Amino acid sequence: MSQPQARPPGSDPARMGPTRPATLAVAALAAAALIWLLVTAAYSYLPPLPWLPVVTLAGLAVIEGYLAYSTRARIAGRPGHEPVNPLLVARFVVLAKSSALAGAIFAGGYAALSGWLFLKPTRAAAEDLPVAVAGLLAAAALMLAALWLERSCRVPQQPDDERGRDDRERPERAGGERAG
Repeated sequence: MSQPQARPPGSDPARMGPTRPATLAVAALAAAALIWLLVTAAYSYLPPLPWLPVVTLAGLAVIEGYLAYSTRARIAGRPGHEPVNPLLVARFVVLAKSSALAGAIFAGGYAALSGWLFLKPTRAAAEDLPVAVAGLLAAAALMLAALWLERSCRVPQQPDDERGRDDRERPERAGGERAG
C-alpha cells in the first residue's frame, strides 16, 4: 500500500486556482478531434450552420469583457465605482472559469470545422465556412474575456511596507490564548 504524498505547505486541494492554459488547450484539442470525426462522417446530413451560436458566444464575450473592466475598477477602489460584494466576485470567478472552458471547447470545435470546410471544394462547405470562422473568432474572444474576468477578480497585493504595518498592528496570540 502506498503512502500519501506530502503536500507543500500552504497548498489546499479544495482551493480553486487560476485556470491553466494547458487545461484549455487539452479541451480545445479534444473538441477539435471529436468534431473532425463527426463532420467527416456526417457532414452531408447536417443542415446549414446557424449564426445564433456565433452571436451568443460574441455576446457573452462582450458581457464578460465589461464585467472584467468593471470588477477590476471596483476592486481597485477607483473613484466613481462602488465597492464590490465579495460573494459577487466569487460568482464571477466561477463564471469566468466555466466560460473559459466553454470558449476553448467551442474554439476547438469551430477550428476543426473551419479546417475541414476549407479543404472541401463544395458549395455547401463554402457557404458554411464564414459561419465557422466567425464562430472560431467569437469562441476565442469568449475564452480571452473569461480569462481577463478571472484575472480581474484577484485582489491586488499590498506593498511590503503596508503588509508589515498591518502585522504589527494586530495583537499577537501565543499558545492559543486570547490576547488582550
